Amino acid sequence: MLISAISFFTTLVAMEVVAYLVHKYVMHGVGWGWHRSHHQPRHGAFEKNDLFAVVFAVLAIALIALGSAGLFPLQWIGAGMTGYGALYFIAHDGLVHRRWPLRWVPRSGYLKRLYQAHLMHHAVQGRDGCVSFGFLYAPPIERLRRQLRARHDGPLSRQDAARVARPEPGHGTADASASATDR
Repeated sequence: MLISAISFFTTLVAMEVVAYLVHKYVMHGVGWGWHRSHHQPRHGAFEKNDLFAVVFAVLAIALIALGSAGLFPLQWIGAGMTGYGALYFIAHDGLVHRRWPLRWVPRSGYLKRLYQAHLMHHAVQGRDGCVSFGFLYAPPIERLRRQLRARHDGPLSRQDAARVARPEPGHGTADASASATDR
């Protein structure tokens, strides 16, 4: 039981590192063909980027099946991946991108920082020059602002700054009632 719990929670935490690396080097690299849809206004319930979730789900299901067939503790590693996917769905798809009916904008604490960090990730058009590649860990906002300024030789352009304050319609990145200072 202890090894199962350790396997589950270690995988759950390690998935943030895996997700960061995949997001930065695959999604914003060779996988940009799928991920680009996530940085554009969404039309409809799904976007091509959702294929990454399918790939991770198939891998988790395969691990759970192999573990259940006797290759312990693979089922707990698959379960940890599934747990991370559930947290991702709630925080990223729900809270930040409004892909299901959660209209709450956090005004303080860690969830506000997570929300702001992801808005800053989407502040830059295209795949280059983005900051904050984690999904459940958000670096301090001031650090992200400094990184954006450094990557863009000074303050953000008016167009990019406006994208932070008012994301493109249909993308669902922010609540229009939240002021730019809240983000």
